[in-house]
Amino acid sequence: MTHLHFFMHDDNTGPHPTAARVVSGRSLLPSPSTSDDDNSTPRQFGDIVALNNALTDGPTGDSTRIGTAQGFAIRVSEGGIVSHLTLHLVIEAGEHSGSSVTANGRIDMDAKVRESVVIGGTRRFQFARGYMLTRNYDYDLARGGVVEIDVYVQQ
Repeated sequence: MTHLHFFMHDDNTGPHPTAARVVSGRSLLPSPSTSDDDNSTPRQFGDIVALNNALTDGPTGDSTRIGTAQGFAIRVSEGGIVSHLTLHLVIEAGEHSGSSVTANGRIDMDAKVRESVVIGGTRRFQFARGYMLTRNYDYDLARGGVVEIDVYVQQ
């Protein structure tokens, strides 16, 4: 079994966001006038967010970049902050450079540790199976932040 460890930097704000809401869902609660186009409105049922986040070997912005996390999340819960996540972890440095791992899962942001299933990969991780654990390192929904990722893969 191979263990991969990353820190994912998810930036929802600023001049170069790496996560962006591309489809606005609908609010299940009555609310005063809010613009569905405004990326600062609260997340809603049906929202789709595209991700293109840096993967590094440490939690700080100056840590060595080792890859990119690309994918999307769809808000699937009418209550709480629960999304379906499809994430491709593209490894760009180190012994696994040129390979990727793909994970799918239900992400409940209220859970301390979230588990997703590894459904495959490329190059060294073709036909891979395993699981991915994610936990907030320094994260909030409004601005994004850092998520710690551990992937356990059998190939």
